[in-house]
Amino acid sequence: MPRNHDSLSSRELLARIGLTDTGTYDLLDDEPLEDLSGDLGAALRERYRLLTRRHAFAPGDLVTWKPGLKNHRIPRYGQPAVVVEVLETPVLDQEAGVAGSTYFREPLDLVLGLIWDEEPCRGELMTFHFDSRRFQPWTEGQ
Repeated sequence: MPRNHDSLSSRELLARIGLTDTGTYDLLDDEPLEDLSGDLGAALRERYRLLTRRHAFAPGDLVTWKPGLKNHRIPRYGQPAVVVEVLETPVLDQEAGVAGSTYFREPLDLVLGLIWDEEPCRGELMTFHFDSRRFQPWTEGQ
């Protein structure tokens, strides 16, 4: 029977969106947030309070996401990252130049180092820019 070229196998579809056998992506890596089942207004106020609470970070500090403020795939909740640099003047995210993007003009003032967990650079220290308002000091066992 000839194969219909418009249909894709599930493996082909996953490969097209970047999910392959070589990459290990847990699409459900985060637990559902409990406070979203109750008063949404209270949850919004709490997120705002967390976002506006500043921490003074210095190179060498270990940090992690504040609850409910993670806006990138890495690092995962509870995973530490090391502060490599605190930028005096934030870099504004220019890659997502559309005002409707969650990254539009995000002030990236924190350079964090992470141990990369995927091939081909598995085990290497990689650095990324982040918005420091979304991070808090990391403590063992978080």
